[in-house]
Amino acid sequence: MANIIAFVRDSLTNMVASLGTSRDKAAANVYSMPMLTDEELLNAYRGAWLPKKIVDIPAFDSIRAWRDWQAKKPQIEAIEAEEKRLNLMGKLLETRIKARLWGGAALVIGTGDQDLAAPLDVERIGKGGLKYLTVMTRRHLTAGEIDRDPASEWYGKPKVYQLKSADGAQVEIHPSRLVIFNGSQQPDEDIVTTTYAGWGDSVLLSVVDAIKQADGTAANIASLVFEAKVNVIRIPDFMQNLGNAEYRAKILERYTLAATAKGINGDLLLDKEEEYEQKTASFATLPEVLMSFLQIVSGAADIPATRLLGQSPAGMNATGESDLRNYYDRLQAMQTVEMTPAMARLDECIIRSALGSRDPDIYYEWAPLWGMSEKEKADVFKTKADAARQLVGTGTGQEIIPRDAVSDALVNTFIEDGSLPGLDAAIEEYGKLSEQEPEEEEVAAAAAAQQAQQTPVVQRKPTADAAPRTLYVRRDVINRSDIVRWAEGQGFTDIVPDLHVTIAYSRTPVDWFDMGESWSPRLEIAAGGPRQMDSLGGDGKYKALLITASELVWRHRAMIEAGASWEWPEYQPHITIQIGGDVDLSKVEPYRGKIVLGPEIFEEVNDDWKSAV
Repeated sequence: MANIIAFVRDSLTNMVASLGTSRDKAAANVYSMPMLTDEELLNAYRGAWLPKKIVDIPAFDSIRAWRDWQAKKPQIEAIEAEEKRLNLMGKLLETRIKARLWGGAALVIGTGDQDLAAPLDVERIGKGGLKYLTVMTRRHLTAGEIDRDPASEWYGKPKVYQLKSADGAQVEIHPSRLVIFNGSQQPDEDIVTTTYAGWGDSVLLSVVDAIKQADGTAANIASLVFEAKVNVIRIPDFMQNLGNAEYRAKILERYTLAATAKGINGDLLLDKEEEYEQKTASFATLPEVLMSFLQIVSGAADIPATRLLGQSPAGMNATGESDLRNYYDRLQAMQTVEMTPAMARLDECIIRSALGSRDPDIYYEWAPLWGMSEKEKADVFKTKADAARQLVGTGTGQEIIPRDAVSDALVNTFIEDGSLPGLDAAIEEYGKLSEQEPEEEEVAAAAAAQQAQQTPVVQRKPTADAAPRTLYVRRDVINRSDIVRWAEGQGFTDIVPDLHVTIAYSRTPVDWFDMGESWSPRLEIAAGGPRQMDSLGGDGKYKALLITASELVWRHRAMIEAGASWEWPEYQPHITIQIGGDVDLSKVEPYRGKIVLGPEIFEEVNDDWKSAV
């Protein structure tokens, strides 16, 4: 009898706690191996947005910024052309996506060798030696016996991979001929049993439960929309008369007619004894509930909600930018730890296939994944330029690195990071810094202009002499005669004698030696580019040629950051052509020729300069 009572009590406990059923809460404490067939993986990827994004996003982000080759310009062009010929980015993206979805994929390095079972000899690759790159998944390549030799490069990996050819024959491929990527790496081959041995798991395997919970929550919320408003009508003696067929028919007819008459906003006719009540569902907290489930998916997939969902979570969880930076940092670490070693042999083949030989100085760096704003790009550019100035010194023979060497390196840097589009073409047209020598007439004009102003270019003095003073900095136009000929041809009659470009005009006293120094004492602005005539000043009497020159803008910004003041809303480099006069600027064709500017001239602010002009 005691045994019977114990059995009944145990059964009741199981029933109340839902033990052993699909609602068993204790099941959450037990971990079992989730299994997804290839059909289920394919259906999830093709039919649901969350699994597809979880597979695609990290694969795409890891290669979208690609990499920057560090070599001589012709070598870089040849390597990049070889990558484009082989569609390396596209093939690598396909491999990464399939590896994450299926658990493993490989890029076959095709060199035209007949014996694919033999190790790949990279040194034998000549110019054009790479023939093709083919993407294959673990569904095509079967992993062979695992290498157990601790001294082997392939220890713990398959010694060979087998491919079934079109005619049914088995083709063996040595792992050195493959760029292998696994989805989710298995911890130990000895304790893991999978259908496809030698490969990893799909990245969806560990996140599928979180995805299903989020999808289920979203589906339940969607179904709740149709239950948002329920009408409740109480009918006297309803259950007592429900057994009467004639009564049931009248009830259905009665309330069908009532519902038709009411519609959405109409009147409802009821008997005096009937009661009508409307129940509505509240959606106030449902968005937070759904977002919580999506954040769980985001954490399980190791992709920030900002990237996975396209928007940051609100409120206390709004850490989108920092999460995104951490995510990109993790991807860059993955590029270094996982992708670079996997692609090492392929990269050696690409270099040799592009150049015919291997220059030991060639290497690459993965481009930053975090996209900078225009201001951040300008700040980085300025920092690099300032660092280059420090390396070459002031031109007094005290430079750390020869000026020409720094110039060449800086040009290569700006070409690679895209800071100055078209710089390589401009260098080819105008030559390098070391190849540029000022013409004799330009040197003489610069010296004459400097002597006429009776103000030498500021030189470094002991700090004790650097008392703060107002500051006016300009560059005089050396090829003034060219601009004067143009101005006279456009109808200008009273041309300013000292054509120049103002860089700073600070009434606030500053230490001149905090302003730094220009990259070059001679600045040449190439012909063409944006040019415009405009009337400046409060009364518009200054007829000026507006120009573009990055060096002038950066020097202006540097002086402002060092404490100089500027009384105008913005800085626009320009050359004042004439003060006053009645020239119709709408009929003036701007000067589009070359402009050569002399060294920076430092002076104190002179408010009487107008009378001198």
